[in-house]
Amino acid sequence: MYTKVKRVIDFLMSLIGIVILSPVFILLFILIKLDSKGPIFFKQKRVGLNKTYFNILKFRTMRIDTPKDTPTHLLSNPDQYITRMGKFLRKTSLDELPQIFNILVGQMAIVGPRPALWNQYDLIEERDRYHVHNVLPGLTGWAQINGRDELPIDVKAALDGDYIKHYGARMDLRCFFGTFLSVLRSDGVVEGGTGSHETTYQDKKEYTQP
Repeated sequence: MYTKVKRVIDFLMSLIGIVILSPVFILLFILIKLDSKGPIFFKQKRVGLNKTYFNILKFRTMRIDTPKDTPTHLLSNPDQYITRMGKFLRKTSLDELPQIFNILVGQMAIVGPRPALWNQYDLIEERDRYHVHNVLPGLTGWAQINGRDELPIDVKAALDGDYIKHYGARMDLRCFFGTFLSVLRSDGVVEGGTGSHETTYQDKKEYTQP
C-alpha cells in the first residue's frame, strides 16, 4: 500500500518541481552551453526496478571526450575531464536535477537506493543480498546521506539494505530532509576515489542507525 501512495506523491512532487524549477533549468541550460562544447544533458544506462535498465538524466558536468560508462572515481585523473560549470554542479548536486523527469515517468523515486551503473557488477551483486532491486531507485537515499562517494561497495550496499529493512514513510522522510543538510555540507563528494580512509559497515552503524 505504501508503495502505491509513494508513487502518487512522487508523481505530484516531480510535476510541481518541474514547474517551479523551470527558471533554474533555463539558467543552467545557458550556463552549461556557454561553458563547454557538448549537449546539455548526459544520459547513462543504469539499473532500475527488478534489475531492468533505464537511462538516467543528468546535467553534463564532464567534457565530451571523457571515457564512457566509467564511474568518476575510477578515472585516474577525473579533474581533467570535469568542466568549470561541472565542478559547481557536482558540489551543489544540481547535476542531479534532471532526474526529476525520471521520477515523473516512474523510472525512479524521490527517495530510494541510488541506481548503479549497468557495469558496476560488484555493487549489483552485493545489493542482491539485500533485495535492493525490489524497489525503485531514488534521487537520494540512506547511503547518500551517510557517505556517498566515500563509501566502499560493501558498506554502500549494506546501508541500502538498511533502507529496505526499514522501508516506509518514516525512513523516506529521514532521507528526504537529511539530503538538504548533506548538500549544504557537500558530504561525501570525493572525485577520483571512494574516500581517504577505510570504513566498515560496523563503523557506519555506530552513527547511522535507521
